[in-house]
Amino acid sequence: MTISALTIKRIFRCLPIYLVIVLSFFSATVNAEISNQTLALLVNKSDPESLEIAEYYKRIRQIPEKNVFYVNFQSTGHSLSKAAFKQVYRHLEPQLSENIQGLVLAWRKPWRVGCMSITSAFSLGYDEAYCARGCKLTQAVAYFDSLSRSPYSDYSIRPSMLLSANSVSAVKRLIDRGVSADFSRPLGTAYLVQTRDKLRNVRSATYPLIKSNLSGLLNVEWLRVDSISERSDIMFYFTGAKQVKGIYDNAYLPGAIADHLTSTGGYLFGGKQMSILEWLDAGATGTYGTVVEPCNFTQKFPEPGVVMLNYLMGSTLLEAYWKSVKMPGQGLFVGEPLATPYKGCRVSNQGNKRLQYVRRRSENFVERVSRSCH
Repeated sequence: MTISALTIKRIFRCLPIYLVIVLSFFSATVNAEISNQTLALLVNKSDPESLEIAEYYKRIRQIPEKNVFYVNFQSTGHSLSKAAFKQVYRHLEPQLSENIQGLVLAWRKPWRVGCMSITSAFSLGYDEAYCARGCKLTQAVAYFDSLSRSPYSDYSIRPSMLLSANSVSAVKRLIDRGVSADFSRPLGTAYLVQTRDKLRNVRSATYPLIKSNLSGLLNVEWLRVDSISERSDIMFYFTGAKQVKGIYDNAYLPGAIADHLTSTGGYLFGGKQMSILEWLDAGATGTYGTVVEPCNFTQKFPEPGVVMLNYLMGSTLLEAYWKSVKMPGQGLFVGEPLATPYKGCRVSNQGNKRLQYVRRRSENFVERVSRSCH
């Protein structure tokens, strides 16, 4: 991973606002609009594994038959060609009704299309404005840090997530974890791990404020270590490293989210850095990684505070994760999209009629929040 002088200036000269939620009432709840009724299940009919995964997911999540769409492409490697993707997309897009707000891709591979991740390509359409050669920013998405509950209706974006793992049986276990997470309201811990890897640790600049603001919702630990182990209550785990040790020595609660900021964590099989699939094999339910060199722009990776707050407010894993990445073109979302452990929960601040959560560099901004669930 490389870093430019421009990147350093952006990080340290001014940390931009990354989450602003202003609510007119004392409390707020998110009633997720992406559900089994508004999620389209995409199946590659040329791939026996895809057919098996899709059948399992359709049955477990009770996806209506009208929401199942069959595509057809041949790919045994990591990448689908731009031409092949465009042909599939042209055939698929007219079939999707306005009711469809999100997508789940039922295959383990491929995970890339040209210079984009396959999840971003299906969500945004193939567009090289979402890519970059060298250390450059890319096109941002309006869905980032929004209050939208209907992303296609509001922004013409259908966020998507890949159902992948190191085996088909592991994908089924992933799906089971997502289902078991619903309404579980786990009393877990968010681990914000600040490693010695300075280039991959740029998100740690936000950790103190996240701890200050979100400690009223769950336990938040900000740790200056290279990794953690023997933890039994992981709900969130954010770090930055090429390889993360000890992840199999931990226990992850159903619905847990975990990722590591590095260059090619989204290279799922046979990469030189740790694959994000390791998180899923260890027990997480959702993860994220980039499929081509992003440099270490924080805009290309999940903002931990955004993921956490949206998830804790009752969003699905799909919605919370997608809302946390400002420039997702090179990033791959993998997991069980409908996992909703905090469904029905309300987030409120203490002693104020407005809830604001804002990242600021120089101001001591602390807004305590709490959660109630029904």
